[in-house]
Formats: sequence, structure tokens, C-alpha cells
Amino acid sequence: MYAVYFSDMIGKCMEIFMDDFSVFGESFDECLNHLQGLEVDRAKIDIISKMKPPNSVKQIRSFLGHAGYYRKFIQDFSKISKPLTMLLSKDVPFNFDEKCFESFSEIKRLLTEAPILQAPDWSLPLK
Repeated sequence: MYAVYFSDMIGKCMEIFMDDFSVFGESFDECLNHLQGLEVDRAKIDIISKMKPPNSVKQIRSFLGHAGYYRKFIQDFSKISKPLTMLLSKDVPFNFDEKCFESFSEIKRLLTEAPILQAPDWSLPLK
């Protein structure tokens, strides 16, 4: 998937394996420079931002399927999504309550806000 977008960088400053990529360089700043110019697809962000709460099990399954692709980037994804996944259980009535709405809203927020990447402070001990 990434190979199409980064074909000119592969082997020079980037390695790709399956659906992950690693950027390398002589310093952290050099790695950041390699990533400059990469942009987020704003159309996808807008679609997620404007998404209305699901009103059926099928819509919840679809939302969690798309969001689940990014679960490795969202700390405690399974805890956050638990109210929604509970609605997928067999013989559970569909009741999209306040906890479900909060779960949905939090996942949307986490999918649309950019994480902050910063270099570690090497003067502090590693934990």
C-alpha cells in the first residue's frame, strides 16, 4: 500500500514491510525532513468529522471495521470502543445510549486529530 506513495524514498530513507513503514537517517531531524511534504488526505478527515452516529448494528460494524484498521495507533482502543462492540453481541437490543455516543465521539476525535511527534529528552532517564 505505502510503496505506491513512497516509491522514490524506498531504500534511500525508508523501508516498507506489509502495512508499516520505517524512516531512517543520521539524526531525528533528518528523519523528520524525510517526512516533510507528506500530507493527510483532508477529504477523509472531513468524512469522519461529519459522520453521524450509527443507528443500526450494520452501521456500527462498518464504523468499527474502518476505525479498527487504525486501532494500533489509538491507545486503549478496545476499552474506548467497548460500548459499541457490546451492541454487536447476539440477542442484545440496539440501544445507542450516552456511553455509546461518547465512545463514538472519542474514536472520531482520535481518528481526526494529529498526534504530536517529538524527540525524546535524552537528559531524562528512560522508563
